[in-house]
Amino acid sequence: MMTINSITSLREALKPARQAGKRIGLVPTMGALHEGHLSLIAEARQVCDVVVTTIFVNPTQFGPNEDLDRYPRTLKQDLEACKEAGVDFVFTPETTELYPPEAQFLSIRIAELTDHLCGATRPGHFNGVLQIVNKLFNIVQPTDAWFGQKDIQQLILLETMVREFNIPVRIHRGKTIREADGLAMSSRNRYLSAQERAIAPQLYAEITSIRDYLKHGGDITAEDLDRTLAAARYRLTEIGFKIDYLSIVDVRNLQPQQRVYSDRTYIIAVAAKIGNTRLIDNIIF
Repeated sequence: MMTINSITSLREALKPARQAGKRIGLVPTMGALHEGHLSLIAEARQVCDVVVTTIFVNPTQFGPNEDLDRYPRTLKQDLEACKEAGVDFVFTPETTELYPPEAQFLSIRIAELTDHLCGATRPGHFNGVLQIVNKLFNIVQPTDAWFGQKDIQQLILLETMVREFNIPVRIHRGKTIREADGLAMSSRNRYLSAQERAIAPQLYAEITSIRDYLKHGGDITAEDLDRTLAAARYRLTEIGFKIDYLSIVDVRNLQPQQRVYSDRTYIIAVAAKIGNTRLIDNIIF
C-alpha cells in the first residue's frame, strides 16, 4: 500500500493502471474508518484491479457552527485498517493541496434535491460534497466509486451529478452497516455518552416501524401518514431526541410525500440530535 499526499504523485502512481485499461475503484472517506467504510472497500476490492481510498476532512461541507474542528481524525489507525483491507493507494492531501489559497470562482448549483432533509438545515453542505467529489473524480479518474446508503441524500446527489455531467464513473450503493442493536455505524457515534448510545438505536426502530406499517397497512390516507409520522416524532422527543426531520420522500426528487403508492419507491429519512451528536438514518422501500 502506498500513502500519497500530492495530486501529481497520485496521478503518476495510477498512470500504469489506467494505461493498461485496469478497473480503478475509489472509496472517498473523511477518515475515522469503521465497518461501514471497510465494507465499501471490500466491495471495491472484489470488483476492481486497483483500489484507492481517500482520507480528507473536507472543510467546504461544514457550516460555521458544525463540528469541523472536533471531527475525529485517526489517521494512523485508518492507514492500518486500509492496509489490512487490501487498499492499493491512500490519498491523504493537506487542505491547501485541494484548495489552494487563491480565490475560488466556480461552484455547482443544485436545484430541488436539497430543498428538504439535510439540505434544508445545512445550507451549502452538499455544494461542498459535490465540489470535493468532483475534484476527486478528476484527480483519480476512477472507473467505479463507492458511497454508503446511510448518507442517502448525498448518494442521490452524486448519482445525479454523474448522470447530468456525463462523468464516466459507475456509482455503487453500499448498504448501511449497523451495530447489533440496529444503530447505523457512523464516525460520529464515538461522541455518544453511554446513556445516549443506549437511546440511539430508537431512530432505526421508529423508521422500521413506519416502513412496516406502510407496507402492510393497505390504502394509507394523508391523515394516516401524518398521524404515523407525528406519533414517531413524539416518541423520539419523549426519550430525548431533538428532531431535525422525520420525513417520507420520493426517491427520484427527495420531495416530501403526502400519500404513498405501491408502485413507487420512497425513502423514510430521519435526522435528530441526542445530546450534541447529530445522527441520520434512512430506509428505502
